[in-house]
Amino acid sequence: MDEAIELARRGVIVTVFGDLMMVPATESSLYGLKTEGADVRIVYGPHDAVEIAEKNPDKDVVFCAVGFETTAPGIASELFRGVPENFSIISAHRLIPPAMELLMGVGDLQIDGFISPGHVATIIGVNPFRRFADAYRMPTVISGFEPNDVLLSIAMLLKQLKDNDPKCENEYIRLVKEEGNLKARKVLDEVFDVASAHWRGIGRVPESGYVLKKEFEEYDAEKKYELTIKNSVDIHPGCNCHLVIIGKIYPPECKLFGTVCRPEKPYGPCMVSSEGTCRIYHKYGAHFK
Repeated sequence: MDEAIELARRGVIVTVFGDLMMVPATESSLYGLKTEGADVRIVYGPHDAVEIAEKNPDKDVVFCAVGFETTAPGIASELFRGVPENFSIISAHRLIPPAMELLMGVGDLQIDGFISPGHVATIIGVNPFRRFADAYRMPTVISGFEPNDVLLSIAMLLKQLKDNDPKCENEYIRLVKEEGNLKARKVLDEVFDVASAHWRGIGRVPESGYVLKKEFEEYDAEKKYELTIKNSVDIHPGCNCHLVIIGKIYPPECKLFGTVCRPEKPYGPCMVSSEGTCRIYHKYGAHFK
């Protein structure tokens, strides 16, 4: 986020998904910078950002490439097909299975099973999730997102626990294939390398991020603009988003929840998106009591 803000301050057109606009950075947010006159534009996908670059050949355009294995193929396919010279990306894609494996090493977490994300498995397939059952004897079910999907996945996990038979099952069979999406996986392999990556508030997680291969480095905004952000704040004082993310606390256990940190003025990243844990709890928390 600090890199995107720095580029916007330099006069670069910064393109982002809407959820990123209010994510707190060290001193401000992209939304705050836009109100000051910076050219920050919301796009629905990387193709929109490429079109902006094509229509503004005299301006540099940067796309904030965020998301998990689900959004990465979109930007990979754009780069593979070819993009204008004035286009580049900040690659902040993160990979789910390594983060799940990190949780297995947190000693004071009591995890009974994993409901694994069906949208990620749609891309990478079932096999990357098998390690949790095979290596850790952790019941694992790949789930869809409808209420019935989640309920059925919980029932499947409970049966595994009851039978003491940990395995990796695919509840989301209508979309998730054993091998995943071969075309998406191929373009990811063509454009990205896997590397260790920083997760906000958690630290560096091995083999959990995508970086551009050498053949595509000219589109790496960090290298192109020689970005070196000093004194960047990871998590602001008092924010417990990192503890919420790994399941150590519930959102209301953070002293800032609902007071200093609210949806209209988020202090921590978990309060920003409609998919953020704190934002969801703030909206529906009364039903959890």
